[in-house]
Amino acid sequence: MSQPVVQPLETETSSILTSNIPLILIGIISVLLGYQYWFKNQRYVQMGNKFPGPATLPFIGNAHLAFGKSAHGLFELAMAYYKELQIDVGRIWLGPRLIIGVANADDIEIILGNSVHLEKSPDYGLFEPWLGDGLLISKGEKWRSHRKMIAPTFHTSILKSFMPVFNRNATALVETFRKEQGKVFDCHDYLSSTTVDTLLETAMGVTKEHDSKAGFDYAMAVMRMCNILHLRHMKFWLRPDTIFNFTKLSNIQVNLLKVIHDLTNGTIKRKKANYFEREKSGEKSLYEQAVKTSQFDEKQGNLIETRDLMSNLLRDDLDENEENDVGEKKRLAFLDYLIEASQTKGNALSDKEINEEVNTIMFEGHDTTAAASSFVISLLGIHQDVQERAFNELKEIFSDNLHRPVTFNDTLHMKYLERVILESLRMYPPVPMIARKVNEDVKLASGDYTIPAGTTVIVSQYILHRNEKYYKNPTVFDPDNFLPEKCQERPYYAFIPFSAGPRSCVGRKYAMLKLKVLLADVIRKFHIESVDKETDFRLQGDIILKREEGFRVKVTERA
Repeated sequence: MSQPVVQPLETETSSILTSNIPLILIGIISVLLGYQYWFKNQRYVQMGNKFPGPATLPFIGNAHLAFGKSAHGLFELAMAYYKELQIDVGRIWLGPRLIIGVANADDIEIILGNSVHLEKSPDYGLFEPWLGDGLLISKGEKWRSHRKMIAPTFHTSILKSFMPVFNRNATALVETFRKEQGKVFDCHDYLSSTTVDTLLETAMGVTKEHDSKAGFDYAMAVMRMCNILHLRHMKFWLRPDTIFNFTKLSNIQVNLLKVIHDLTNGTIKRKKANYFEREKSGEKSLYEQAVKTSQFDEKQGNLIETRDLMSNLLRDDLDENEENDVGEKKRLAFLDYLIEASQTKGNALSDKEINEEVNTIMFEGHDTTAAASSFVISLLGIHQDVQERAFNELKEIFSDNLHRPVTFNDTLHMKYLERVILESLRMYPPVPMIARKVNEDVKLASGDYTIPAGTTVIVSQYILHRNEKYYKNPTVFDPDNFLPEKCQERPYYAFIPFSAGPRSCVGRKYAMLKLKVLLADVIRKFHIESVDKETDFRLQGDIILKREEGFRVKVTERA
């Protein structure tokens, strides 16, 4: 009988080790990764806790502070902590997530002015079902190429062609206000509606007159979508899709987005057909003209016009003709220019990408402008001396006819009204905060603090704009804060209502021009009184800065 072969112990051990090498490697790698995660997390926590901030609770951090708070309550809480700490940097923990707030111009320049920190925070993911991967959310090379392509659509020559639209909608707003004479009403409701109407025409070429049902449904869908986004932003338990998708709001959002995307897609299809017809006829491209007369600042992400008519010329080329008539003939919508841009060499854009960019323009241009104009009107109603000074400036500009439409050239002379708008944007910035994700450690300039990679950084314009380092009496409404000599005394990043740096608002010139036309019409036609004092404002520091009580005013038609 043959004896079983007994292998030596060394051979057996070697065999076991050899057969389990994959498992051993996995184990070693797991231990190393676990240690790396622990070390990284420990480092992250230790670096985060070096920043001043409220006491935390296990697991939830500071999340408990938001429980039971209204939007106004959260805003008041944030302001109370800022006043108590008396510093320009602080932190909170939302569970394991570190959020650092900065309100110092030098620190803000490091965050916003650096092309390394261009990525928006994960919170902007809430916008994705509506805006897709548009300019607000996109990152990297896609963001850079789209920004460079879109910037020329905000060229002055294109903005001037929108003057008839701005005037027409301002006139419609005046008629609405006229019906409210002698009564207390919330001006924000009407300004919101007017802003959507203006955007529908300037962004998409859709008017309520010609597309009444579709235009109205779209306008309502945009406003209701904004409300849903505000709600999810404030009630953080609704942010995860796993929870939100089981709520009634999710079904409402699906229906609203269908209305929005159906109109946008249909309009793109129609506009593309129009573009190819214009191309066949040999019509000159206004987009190409805008590109030729400007250059793009890669570092700052801005359009630099070689002929800056807004600041240098007293008279523009449209004023040499009958401006409104010429504007009507030449005017195209942003969508038309995007389609033109997408057909030029190296600028291929799919219909989906065009849809995303148009929807981004609609979102970013709606609530912000409605809030900005509402705050200006409220402040004029409180500060009667400022209102009269603005009215007197307009009387000088429109000495020939106080009731005629505003020309582009008129807006160049509205120096005091411009300062009023800028001061309102300082005290009540429509976007009260910006969130960025930093992908590498950031050493701050204001103190011995380093923000660890992976942190969400909140830049608070509201706090920054009320910093005594940059404004002598920061809580006092004073348009002379924007006299040229005072602006020169401040750091560039001390006033950022449209953000700053490479990801600054591409539509800021559009916004300022629209605000001037709208407000000039209201001020020329009405004397405004505010029901509430500034001390009674119950601010909501939401995605958009608003007032809990609304913007209640009374208007009386001027003689």
